[in-house]
Amino acid sequence: MVTVEDLKLLPEQPGVYLMKNRDGKIIYVGKAISLKSRVRSYFQAARNLSPRIQLMVSQIEKIEFIVAASEYEALVLECNLIKEERPKYNIRLRDDKQYPWVKVAWQQAYPEIYLTRSLKRDGSKYYGPYTNGAAIRETLKLLRQIFPLRSCRRDLEHERIARPCLNFHIKRCLAPCNGGISKVDYREMIQQICLFLEGRQTELREQLQVEMQVAATNFEYERAAQLRDRLRDIEKIMEKQKVVSATEEDLDILGIAQDERGSVVQVFQVRQGKLIGREYFLVNEGNETASGEILEAFLMQYYDQAAFIPGEILLPTELTSMETMAQWLSGQKGSTAHLKQPQRGEKVQLIKMAVENAQILLKQERTREDQEAELVQESLTSLQQELKLPKLPLRIEGFDISNTQGQEAVASMVVFEGGKPNGSEYRRFKIRTVIGPNDFAMMQEALRRRFNKGLAERAESEMEQGKFAKFPDLLLIDGGKGQLSSALAVLTELGLSEIPVIGLAKQEEEIYLPERDEALILERRSSALRLLQRVRDEAHRFAITYHKSLRDKNTVKSVLDDLKGIGPKRKQLLLKHFGSVKKIRAATIEDFLQLPGINEKMAQRIKEQLDDLR
Repeated sequence: MVTVEDLKLLPEQPGVYLMKNRDGKIIYVGKAISLKSRVRSYFQAARNLSPRIQLMVSQIEKIEFIVAASEYEALVLECNLIKEERPKYNIRLRDDKQYPWVKVAWQQAYPEIYLTRSLKRDGSKYYGPYTNGAAIRETLKLLRQIFPLRSCRRDLEHERIARPCLNFHIKRCLAPCNGGISKVDYREMIQQICLFLEGRQTELREQLQVEMQVAATNFEYERAAQLRDRLRDIEKIMEKQKVVSATEEDLDILGIAQDERGSVVQVFQVRQGKLIGREYFLVNEGNETASGEILEAFLMQYYDQAAFIPGEILLPTELTSMETMAQWLSGQKGSTAHLKQPQRGEKVQLIKMAVENAQILLKQERTREDQEAELVQESLTSLQQELKLPKLPLRIEGFDISNTQGQEAVASMVVFEGGKPNGSEYRRFKIRTVIGPNDFAMMQEALRRRFNKGLAERAESEMEQGKFAKFPDLLLIDGGKGQLSSALAVLTELGLSEIPVIGLAKQEEEIYLPERDEALILERRSSALRLLQRVRDEAHRFAITYHKSLRDKNTVKSVLDDLKGIGPKRKQLLLKHFGSVKKIRAATIEDFLQLPGINEKMAQRIKEQLDDLR
């Protein structure tokens, strides 16, 4: 517990403070000009603190700090720690990991461009995040019509194809797989696409005009015609974009709307005076938190990964760390970036437009949430009535088994709370004690381990704290009578027979209940059945994903283990360099010679053995 003496020991210097709970987990990271003043402000009368901060303070067991040379250095450190630790009480974009990004894989010889929801530090460039997945998919589809991008996922660094695919023949691809275009020319085309994604269409148009003129001068009339068509398509897009600024400048304009349930941050992207896009983001913190605090947290998350940061960002309110935040943005951009709260002129009107849009979006979001909550309540109530459950099934746990003839056997546990999946509560089990294909015994092992851990955690604490301490209002087993009987036996053995349990068989969507001979069949359109199907399907997806990952790892291991005369270090080197068995198989002797410690004789031996193992 934090004491007055602990607070007295805090330094007056700038730095970062880390709030930890009783388990030693970081629950909040903050920065301060004066660590002592800032941290002490949390331990004042509760009435002066927001509900979120009150709850956080009640869980603080220990405070650690890192002294920094300046407020800017503290901001950079805070940003890195929040990204690494994802503390529970820091302001975060809602479901920020789920937003799609456009990935440009620059580390590849012929870079791929595709949507992803996973950010990796692998040399790629990411554009986004985008809140409208459908819209960005349409944008990528349009780009593929304008630019002849490859759509395959081949490793063109090591693979060469004898004949190009149909896309080449219908002029939708330049056949880099077949040497149809050089690396330099292909990467130049990718760079033009990046200009488009950054909203720099005027610059792109000028580049295409120069290329077209050069091609025509060199009597390359077919290429000149292709560039002319590409230029015409880009100009059509530019005509549709709305001019919002008399000056051709790059701006991001932020607006915010708040209520007691959360906030919406609206971002208008203006490039060269034209509105090229707009995105909005949901934040869980509402009007109990100052709008400036929310915007500061938003700026750090949104621009931390941004491929393009404009020279000026307009805000509807002043930030407490305006200059420091502008300094951080300039560091991210690599040149000067300004943060401004305009007081007059057309930029005030732009801010007003962003705020009004944020308010409309917030209202729409609340309407959607209320409708969704009504449907969920209807599903849960219907499920309680159909299954005659003692209480509303607010927590449903779904279990499934996945294996291949008993090999790499795993079980999954998914959790739905309030009718929605809660991924942080998901668990998976690698089956340890069952030999051979025995799904019933595997299910029993998984359930026994899950509930034994839960009982142990409950014995340690009366507050049901821990990964397994919460027990379900309904336990759903993927399967029929046999699987249900297996589950019942474990619950009875552990003294938990009061937990309602059902089996859901996929073929006819039959629901099996204890002490009932015949299966329960619900109408296909029943909201209760749809909820059960979602839980069952999610358990199946989670189990099979884990099973496949284990199977793939073992496949890699077994193939490399079959290479004679190649030691563990070189096997590890091969896998690290090429990334997969498929790429190792596709490698040439020349590729192997690029690795340290592999001579021509050894490269020949590896290639021959891999060919024999096909």
